[in-house]
Amino acid sequence: MRLRLERQLLLFSLLCTLSKVCAQLCQRPCRCPWAPPRCPRGAPLVLDGCGCCKVCARRLGEPCDFLAVCDRSQGLVCDYSAAARVGTCNFEGDEESCEVNGRVYRDGEVFQPSCKLQCRCSGGGVTCVPLCQEDVRLPTPDCPFPRRVDVPGKCCQEWVCEAQESPGAAAAVPRIPGLPFPCEEWSTEWSACSATCGTGISSRVSNQNRLCRLETQRRLCMVRPCWAPPRAPPAVS
Repeated sequence: MRLRLERQLLLFSLLCTLSKVCAQLCQRPCRCPWAPPRCPRGAPLVLDGCGCCKVCARRLGEPCDFLAVCDRSQGLVCDYSAAARVGTCNFEGDEESCEVNGRVYRDGEVFQPSCKLQCRCSGGGVTCVPLCQEDVRLPTPDCPFPRRVDVPGKCCQEWVCEAQESPGAAAAVPRIPGLPFPCEEWSTEWSACSATCGTGISSRVSNQNRLCRLETQRRLCMVRPCWAPPRAPPAVS
């Protein structure tokens, strides 16, 4: 409670100071560049603090001031708790957030970056679960070579049965030393990574082992490293 009061007092004093220099920063009539700036992906064009020229809205963790405003459509405000002159774009209440493909999600928000994944922002990180069924189809006499394929107009892959190319193709079935029966190597595709950023887990079903038994195999995966803005140090009273 005391820290929040101190922040409000600091913000009030900054607003008073800014109101004195607004006349110097905001020139009338407005003098803007002939062409608006080209903004990075996810940053919309907005009016600056003077309400004159169009500028690229600052995103989460980026520096801001009276003229360089934050992206209000993402719920960002300019936080001056760490410095007196330059602030940092952050959420009100300093809550955790996640940025995926240039879009910012609030803590606890559930979203779908693609039709195959459903993700949740939690504690500044993203965890995802696949929406496509990861079922397994074993070879059978009527479907000796099952395979997943992309179907036009559908998000998830579907199973199809491929015929043998020639009558002699089934003659050479590999054998594993020590096994009394032939073993043809078979496995599903690796699943999507469980995390959109940072280290996640991908899995598949395969019989590629010394006993030729179906088992679930897992491996570590990383789509991209996570990026988080540095947290502002606590205000010194």
